[in-house]
Amino acid sequence: MDIKEIQSLIKFVAKSGASEVKLETDDIKITIRTGPVSSGAETTYVQQIPMQAQPIAAPAPAAATPDAPAPEAVDAESKYITIKSPIIGTFYRKPSPDKPVFVEVGSEIAPGDVLCVIEAMKLFNDIESEVSGKVVKVLVEDSSPVEFDQPLFLVDPS
Repeated sequence: MDIKEIQSLIKFVAKSGASEVKLETDDIKITIRTGPVSSGAETTYVQQIPMQAQPIAAPAPAAATPDAPAPEAVDAESKYITIKSPIIGTFYRKPSPDKPVFVEVGSEIAPGDVLCVIEAMKLFNDIESEVSGKVVKVLVEDSSPVEFDQPLFLVDPS
């Protein structure tokens, strides 16, 4: 099973609303668990490799802690609405390389306005705003990969 098949499976499970899916083959075992969005639980992806396979160096969990915002930053950003990625793919701020970006920091947005494009499996998906307000921060660099439910923009609804 390659990474594209795993990504497709994760996307399918996320859309289906299933709370847990397990897949076992001769050489791989995958468990995908999703929690209810209202509880604040995050989607958890677990991939287990059988004991006879070669061990793969896992990234150190300490690497994630520098990305955690300071408590003061959390308080300052709590009044903002976070627009998250609905799919896995590559984030683009422009419709094409020779066009201007969809939104800048300070842009006023309304429901239905296109904020960015995410390319997934050679398809370009317009990501539209579901809220109105002012873009405060763009959280992702142009042309970088994004995960499902990854924050993309901070919007001030006032």
